[in-house]
Amino acid sequence: AGGAPAGTGAQAQPPGPFDLGAQSGRWAAFQERHRLSCEEAARLLLDAYEYRGLVKHTGGCHCGAVRFEVWASADLHVFNCNCSICTKKQNRHFIVPASRFKLLKGAENLTTYTFNTHRAQHTFCKTCGVQSFYTPRSNPDGYGIAPHCLDDGTVQTIVTEDINGKEWEKAVNEHKTIRDMSKP
Repeated sequence: AGGAPAGTGAQAQPPGPFDLGAQSGRWAAFQERHRLSCEEAARLLLDAYEYRGLVKHTGGCHCGAVRFEVWASADLHVFNCNCSICTKKQNRHFIVPASRFKLLKGAENLTTYTFNTHRAQHTFCKTCGVQSFYTPRSNPDGYGIAPHCLDDGTVQTIVTEDINGKEWEKAVNEHKTIRDMSKP
């Protein structure tokens, strides 16, 4: 695609046809072979480029009313928290930036529970009660994803780290990386 290099002060090109040069035939064949619109093909290309080294996982709740996709490593770093709610729900989760999470369906079927500081947003399906993801207090700009709610086939390994949620402030302040996990 054309356009000036970043930082030159040039205006972005308006949406519409753009010159792909020698790649135009290859682009058209790719779209036709995969039955994709131009926008869908561009999204696929951008996803592949922006999320290098990551895998697109899909998942959802038990009844299927809530579905999502998330870009994360195939090797997951999962937190096992012992705070009151995580213990009751057996909430194990890995954290991703909000930009790598997309709710595919079921927004109207989600409800939210909060308590204490009300920063954590414990979302769950109104129908089956499963929390497949939530907004953690430690990372309000990201999502905590339940690995057991992912579809089979994309996870290679899971490493679990215990975190002392009973002393949440101390544990999070002492943890070297947890707050950065929701940064792109």
